Amino acid sequence: MTSYGIVSYAAYLPRHRVLRDELGTALGIRAGRGERVAASFDEDSTTMGVEAARRLLPARTAPGALYFATTSPAYLDKTNAAAVHAALSLPSDVFAADLAGSARSGIAALRAGWLGGGLAVVSDVRTGRPGSADERDGGDGAAAFLFTTTGAPDQAIAEIVAHASATAEFLDRWRAPGSPAGDQWEERFGLETYLPLIEDAGQRALKAAGLAQPDHVLLVSPNSAVRKRATKLFPARLSVGGSPLGHTGAADPGLALADLLDRAGAGETILLLSAADGCDAVLLRTTDRLPEARQSEPVAGQLATGRPVSYPAYLTWRGWLVREPPRRPEPDRPAGPPSARGERWKFGFTSSRCENCGFVHLPPARVCKECGAVDAMTAVPLAGARGTVATYTVDRLAHSPSPPLIDAVVDFDGGGRCTLEIADAAAGELAVGARVEPVFRRLHTAGGVHNYFWKARMTADMREEGSTT
Repeated sequence: MTSYGIVSYAAYLPRHRVLRDELGTALGIRAGRGERVAASFDEDSTTMGVEAARRLLPARTAPGALYFATTSPAYLDKTNAAAVHAALSLPSDVFAADLAGSARSGIAALRAGWLGGGLAVVSDVRTGRPGSADERDGGDGAAAFLFTTTGAPDQAIAEIVAHASATAEFLDRWRAPGSPAGDQWEERFGLETYLPLIEDAGQRALKAAGLAQPDHVLLVSPNSAVRKRATKLFPARLSVGGSPLGHTGAADPGLALADLLDRAGAGETILLLSAADGCDAVLLRTTDRLPEARQSEPVAGQLATGRPVSYPAYLTWRGWLVREPPRRPEPDRPAGPPSARGERWKFGFTSSRCENCGFVHLPPARVCKECGAVDAMTAVPLAGARGTVATYTVDRLAHSPSPPLIDAVVDFDGGGRCTLEIADAAAGELAVGARVEPVFRRLHTAGGVHNYFWKARMTADMREEGSTT
């Protein structure tokens, strides 16, 4: 009998936070306390998915397939997983596909990943009307899981013991194509419909595993009434919870599971329940490998290191507030042919090193600028490299959804110099000598085409140092 297991996992939470106090004051409503995780103006489901996947794939063998799930795809009629594939510099024979449009697609990606021993990436930007529950209680983020079908104890950190599903057609949440925000029926109707589905799928999964009570229960759902009440159906021995970010669409089950794997012990069982257009129950058992193979940046730690963004700026980023643009020409639409020719540079951030003198070229070149050698180059991926800011400029006139625009000249460790835009930093935070790392972002969107490329972001230790000064 084939068994399935998680080999590694990683989550990515954007740095920015919308303070609910500010939201409530601005709209004259009760918005509660705390903060909401918010993707930056240059982030979308694709860029966040890349970031999560990059954190678990370095130095690992390429997966057999890549499954990307989201309710907020950057493109329709185009495979968003292809951009994730390119940014990860995966071989062309790795299958990549989207599972998009509904919250249940997150579970679908995880299921496809474990059945085929592939990589599942779940990512979402949740957008709601100003003052809505989606805006107040939602969150943005991504998670990635690498699976194996061998279930070998020396590989898996959590084995999938059993799973069960229940599907039902009823009107709880929906969003018309092209609409920036969704709608919801009265929550009690959804609650009454979901409860028997959750109990059915959960009990069947436990019965299949021969287990009476799990150690942990995770419940995620687009319906907030379900999240509040349905966990009482399955009392757990150690903990009952859900996603720490609120509702994150297709990313919900992945972020909830990643957060629990950060804390669970070896040999513990986890019942993951995802109630969206039915209910999917997955029962996992952690292995002895988990404590030593957790992700390097736990979800709780990422939650604690955010920076506030003003509510008007957040509304501008999401398109709910249209502000006067700078008196500068808007950027042109990226063209298809040059983007295709420069795929390894544009998406994979791959440079070239001269085999004759060792000079590193960014972007890659055929002719060495140092010694003049022709076609004597070795490809050098720099997506996982770090560098030092040699100099920088703050441009308050350039076209940007979040001015000012900061450009820096970065000297990369091991060679190579490049000018990159700085992401997630204020003008007063950067300094010559600051340590930075590449991060995949969206430079701009023009004519319906997203111009993806790499920016530089201060490393975690530099951000922490800046926050204490």
